[in-house]
Amino acid sequence: MSRSSLARVRRIVVKVGTSLLAPPGGGVHPRRFSELASEIAALMDTGYEVVLVSSGAVGLGLRRLGSESFPESIPERQAAAAIGQIDLCRRFERAFARRDRLVGQLLLTHRGLSERERFLNARHTLHELIQAGIVPLINENDSVATEELRFGDNDQLSALVVNSCGANLLIMLTDTGGLYDRPPGQAGGRRISEVEEITPQILRIAGGASSRLASGGMRSKLESARVVARLGVPTVIADGRRRGILRRILEGDDVGTFVHPAENQLSARKHWIAFSQKTRGTLRLDAGAERALCERGGSLLPIGVVGADGKFQIGDLVSCISEDGREIARGLTSYDATETDVIKGHRTSRISELLGYSNGDEIIHRDDLILL
Repeated sequence: MSRSSLARVRRIVVKVGTSLLAPPGGGVHPRRFSELASEIAALMDTGYEVVLVSSGAVGLGLRRLGSESFPESIPERQAAAAIGQIDLCRRFERAFARRDRLVGQLLLTHRGLSERERFLNARHTLHELIQAGIVPLINENDSVATEELRFGDNDQLSALVVNSCGANLLIMLTDTGGLYDRPPGQAGGRRISEVEEITPQILRIAGGASSRLASGGMRSKLESARVVARLGVPTVIADGRRRGILRRILEGDDVGTFVHPAENQLSARKHWIAFSQKTRGTLRLDAGAERALCERGGSLLPIGVVGADGKFQIGDLVSCISEDGREIARGLTSYDATETDVIKGHRTSRISELLGYSNGDEIIHRDDLILL
């Protein structure tokens, strides 16, 4: 897919960064809420389906509290988020009401989407809202989350929402023109128009978060774009301060940074397995197991495992690491950590002898295994 084909997409996830709504210098940008609502409503009037993922709850909450400093403790941030979520939703509700559009709010977390039943429930709710012409407004549930407040899961959440709602495009709006060929703060950087593949080199030039309130930063956005790419979905990272930016993106204009979809795409189910869950352990593989997985598309057998780390249970997501330390795959394990430690390095014929029972020949079956 290229920029010129973006006009053909129909379902879009738009992610809005904290810096656009509650800038680090203080105050709120009320005009930004109005402009976003106008752009999104105009797209919907012409047949596009839009899901809005918005950061900013913590920032808006701190403004309402009159706080001039960013809280260090998680409970303080959660309290700010509880106040800010109401403010965030109210501002968008009023902005869309002026365009005769209703807003339906969903509070989600990474952990919630890792449970298959909750993931499917979120999918059904999103589809109902979209079919009814209502704007789904998704916030990170920061008032109860902990890891999300630490690691910028707001960007990662938007990538998971793409899978949940079956979107064709992710647009991430921020306060920069896209990815530049020099780290933020260095003069003379040039915008990178397109990225074919998000490599370690690309991540290195991305830098970190732009402010304490903006927990993600460009690196987080690129990592989320890489997750979306495995679904066969492109991402555009662009400057949300520019008027008409959504329309320009969909018209194929050279704005922001366009991240191409990956060639080795995953089904929706395998994508959920790989990225909607947190890994609970690590399996260290020998060279033979790596070849079996990567070259022959096989399952992971006990004989190819040389070590197991973590306290994972049956059905947990584990990471598969090569001899040189690369993560080459993830998958759902058929044995827990204790069982895996007993049978690692042995042939499958000895599983029953070693454990007194068997959950199958594979530690990870190929249907539950995803190559990275």
